[in-house]
Amino acid sequence: MPRGPIIDSHVHLYDTQSVPYGWMAHVPALNHRSLMAEFDAARGDVSVEGLVFVEVDADPGHHLTEARFIAALAQNEPRIQAIVAHAPVHNGADVARDLEALAALPLVKSIRRLIQQEADPSVILSSPFVDGVRLLSRYGLSFDLCIKHWQLTYAIELIRRCPNVSFILDHCAKPDIRNGLFEPWASQMKDLARLPNVVCKLSGVVTEADHTHWTPAEVAPYIDHAVNMFGFDRLMFGSDWTVCTLAVPYRKWVDVVDAPLASASDDEQDQFWRGTARRAYRLS
Repeated sequence: MPRGPIIDSHVHLYDTQSVPYGWMAHVPALNHRSLMAEFDAARGDVSVEGLVFVEVDADPGHHLTEARFIAALAQNEPRIQAIVAHAPVHNGADVARDLEALAALPLVKSIRRLIQQEADPSVILSSPFVDGVRLLSRYGLSFDLCIKHWQLTYAIELIRRCPNVSFILDHCAKPDIRNGLFEPWASQMKDLARLPNVVCKLSGVVTEADHTHWTPAEVAPYIDHAVNMFGFDRLMFGSDWTVCTLAVPYRKWVDVVDAPLASASDDEQDQFWRGTARRAYRLS
């Protein structure tokens, strides 16, 4: 178990009666209310002192509703310490209206516009997309990158074109663990780690393995590589709850991550389980 309470940097909370998520109709295992009571039941004896809510791909036009819904929940739940909200940065300068509305919510610290489903990831290097991401620095917002391993080349170039924006890489860029693919993911992660304005989130990795037959030994090389590339001061823990439950219970994922870190110093442990998230999301 981690040494002390943790900050979970990647949690999906949602009430399908309050915000529509059309994609969940195709994933019945997730298509149900999942708020703090359900989160507490899932975490069991893992002590969580704070969490970062990450947008859940609400239906188009409902991203402000989602952010405001979570901000209202946080008024009575101090563990919700930051919000990663969706904004249509692909609209270029026009996204300013969305960013102004989101920045009015004090807990909104980062923006995410899903990239993982883009068949042609070059869209993120289009002028409107780059301009929209660059606008984030004006509002003091970071950008959460949710990509798959084969999109890393484009993500690296996006980061290079936006040097004034802080980036947070979700799920270690979703390496293809299911098929044992280590390269070119590993080399590209090394290139990514050379960029000073990016940190990495160790989250959502097991769902890239076979959901039923994965083993900790199969996942360990990817965890080790992320640690070696980013170091503890640029790497943070995330559960990716509820999505992680498609492959692993909350407590088991914590244990899988914790095992390779057993020899880390107290300071390194603190950075990974708490410190990096506090800095990256500017938690109070």
